[in-house]
Amino acid sequence: MSPTNLPAGPEHGHVTFLGAGPGDPGLLTLRAVEALANADVLVAGHEVLDVVRAHARQSVAVLNTDTETAFGTSAGPYSGTSASQSAVVDTVSAAVGDPASRDAANLVMEAARGGKRVVRAVSGDPGLDTYAAEEMLACAAAGVPFEVVPGVAAAVGVPAYAGVPLRDAQGADVRFVDARTASDRCWTEVGASDGTVVVSATLDSVAAAAGELVASGRKPDTPMSVTVAGTTTRQRTWSATLGTTAQTLKQAKVLPSPDGGRPVIAVVAERSAAAQRDQLSWFESKPLFGWKVLVPRTKEQAASLSDQLRSYGAVPHEVPTIAVEPPRTPQQMERAVKGLVTGRYEWIAFTSVNAVKAVREKFEEYGLDARAFAGIKVAAVGEQTAKALVAFGVKPDLVPSGEQSAAGLLDDWPPYDPVFDPIDRVFLPRADIATETLVAGLIELGWEVDDVTAYRTVRASPPPAETREAIKGGGFDAVLFTSSSTVRNLVGIAGKPHNVTVIACIGPATAKTAEEHGLRVDVMAPEPSVHKLAEALADFGLRRRAAAAEAGDPVTRPSERRPGARRRRAT
Repeated sequence: MSPTNLPAGPEHGHVTFLGAGPGDPGLLTLRAVEALANADVLVAGHEVLDVVRAHARQSVAVLNTDTETAFGTSAGPYSGTSASQSAVVDTVSAAVGDPASRDAANLVMEAARGGKRVVRAVSGDPGLDTYAAEEMLACAAAGVPFEVVPGVAAAVGVPAYAGVPLRDAQGADVRFVDARTASDRCWTEVGASDGTVVVSATLDSVAAAAGELVASGRKPDTPMSVTVAGTTTRQRTWSATLGTTAQTLKQAKVLPSPDGGRPVIAVVAERSAAAQRDQLSWFESKPLFGWKVLVPRTKEQAASLSDQLRSYGAVPHEVPTIAVEPPRTPQQMERAVKGLVTGRYEWIAFTSVNAVKAVREKFEEYGLDARAFAGIKVAAVGEQTAKALVAFGVKPDLVPSGEQSAAGLLDDWPPYDPVFDPIDRVFLPRADIATETLVAGLIELGWEVDDVTAYRTVRASPPPAETREAIKGGGFDAVLFTSSSTVRNLVGIAGKPHNVTVIACIGPATAKTAEEHGLRVDVMAPEPSVHKLAEALADFGLRRRAAAAEAGDPVTRPSERRPGARRRRAT
């Protein structure tokens, strides 16, 4: 029986010490995701929780080591410990010396002794964490079984994201140093070598670490790269030398800094390795790297679009501009759903996730399930709608092979054939403001259409004040408008985007509406597709980066430009 399959009970809890990696959630291992999905209790600091929380169960108990105290106290997450649990506290306290580690260990131990499956998540890799080994010793002393799931260490993962190779064809020696705990002897040893040195430091100590290396024998002109917020879309890397690092960071206004304690990874390497960074910096050179992009859609609608934007290095921020409400007169929808059961329709066509939701809710109201679709052909306008149907238990018979729109659906829709089609009627549950394109096209193909209002769309409530200020104040780098209604509704609930924000529109009609609202359109999709729109924005970002490089200017995001500065259209 594997450790994760140990029976849960008062005497058999289990702890998984899990490495959450350096910051990018995509660097979690498959084993880490599996452990998180089975956890009863998740113990981690705030930064790590942001990475791992999405993979845990909805019911998981989350204990933040930045705010929680050791169990057994009135302020702790559990209270009223038994005498046997109090004895465990004494054992843990004896095994763990540092107060901060003792608090975290106590949280872990209490949950484990209660028969829970506990995941103790740490940044990077548990083997390199300051306190993880002591917490493991506490588990061993208390007889609590545990396992270790390695993670990508920051000292290895961050240089890879910064485009800084640690070894070359000659197999140069690589040394790892934690500047926060390094002794004089350690600095002397790495200073005397000529290999690559990876230094874990903070913003307020990295310049001192460079000085230690020079004092220990390294030449002042040895290249040094410094990376902050590595593997995240906030990552920034500066190239300097041991002798100029302090000046470079000062000119970049990152030292001194209110958050000077943020961890950084610095790599000291010979010129051949340092020179390769321009060619190997794959992460920070993504077309929309670090761009904060406003997507005026719900999270469900924007799922695949947001994933696509992330692949370009952007940080999508979804803001719903419409809300969905039931139709004012539900009788038409009720008759249509009953017609599904009685065999009135040959096809049902879903043009949105909301349409699937509306029909599903009506089914549940009548005590029906996906079996009611037996014998009926089902069409979905696109991938997201198809996924919603699959989640309902229905596999669509038709999804557009080309453009995911009403036009794309019509391109693949078969004409009515009285020989092969026993029924000539299509059920089309839609929004109250849907266009007539699909209805007209189906009628032209010989079908009768029951065009039914399944839901109404109304303007959504305004987003939080912070989001509204960011929209009007230039806090977003770009906004994607996928319809004229998203333009009108966003301006109505949040105000007009600032003139430094790049405006991207899905087509001419949407662009015209944006211009009527005083917005300058920078990007337009070559086809009416949200994914083509994202591609067009990425192309705009690439051209913008190339123009800055050609002019010898630093690459900046639109929101970093001087407020009120006039934007130039990329050509």
